[in-house]
Amino acid sequence: MSVSMVNERAVSPPPLWLRPLARLAVLLARGIAKLSPERQFALLGAFRRGARASSADEAHRARNAVLFVSMMCTGPWCLQRSIATALLCRICGTWPEWCVGVCTEPFTAHAWVQVDGMPIDEDTEQLERFHKMVVIRPRSSQEPST
Repeated sequence: MSVSMVNERAVSPPPLWLRPLARLAVLLARGIAKLSPERQFALLGAFRRGARASSADEAHRARNAVLFVSMMCTGPWCLQRSIATALLCRICGTWPEWCVGVCTEPFTAHAWVQVDGMPIDEDTEQLERFHKMVVIRPRSSQEPST
């Protein structure tokens, strides 16, 4: 994933209690990002179990905390950033929509989180070029467990 689309919005210091949780999420995301896509999707699908859907504010707070504690996540490492954001949401009891998309001209890939179809702190104009290939949504109450 080579696209850097970190929104220019300033990163603000998160609450002190959230910082160690964000560091944990970044560490876990670093390991998960090294796995094959199939294993990443399976793990993230399992992590979403039992979580309610994130609000936009909750997802923004998680993404902000991840960016605050990890210089690497502020750069072009969108996969690690998006996984860490989703994991931090999960640690706090929620799950956003975790997405991976591709663009063919030129070929690039990008990963991000969104809530109700709205990307969280991403350049929405650039995201319009991407075709979503994977979306791991919060589990609905009607969805059968597997």
